[in-house]
Amino acid sequence: MSSPSKRREMDLMKLMMSDYKVEMINDGMQEFFVEFHGPKESPYQGGLWRIRVELPDAYPYKSPSIGFVNKMYHPNVDEMSGSVCLDVINQTWSPMFDLVNIFEVFLPQLLLYPNPSDPLNGEAAALMMRDRAAYEQRVKEFCEKYAKPEDVGAAPEEKSSDEELSEDDYASSDDAMAGQADL
Repeated sequence: MSSPSKRREMDLMKLMMSDYKVEMINDGMQEFFVEFHGPKESPYQGGLWRIRVELPDAYPYKSPSIGFVNKMYHPNVDEMSGSVCLDVINQTWSPMFDLVNIFEVFLPQLLLYPNPSDPLNGEAAALMMRDRAAYEQRVKEFCEKYAKPEDVGAAPEEKSSDEELSEDDYASSDDAMAGQADL
């Protein structure tokens, strides 16, 4: 196994062992989704985003590609594609960084300290510079509308195994199991 693929595997395992939910896109270890919670004490608090991560063949020597799947209102995130404008990831990436750094440091810092002078979303940047309170309100509206568990494909609440099924649940499961008898 080559060094970059060993490192990719190690970084991915480290991310999975942390508090992040990781969902692989295919059999390889190069594309996956990560659930990311908005940082506390920010207008993004309470939001949940699905982040698509693509690791290039040359990872960790080349930076990963990061994008928000569900909508994000932020000066440095393209509203349509979800692409992230983040110097650390795009220009100053170093093999010393790993995937956990992206989700525990780089993305939270991006959300806490947007850079409106280098925008991918010009409208968000202009609103932030013109009226910070209105900008934060718009961020919260986007969180409410697009950054809930159902927006990332997560079940908001799953029934625990010791909860009783209602009669309707029994009826529907019986109907689904009952088939045509072979005559």
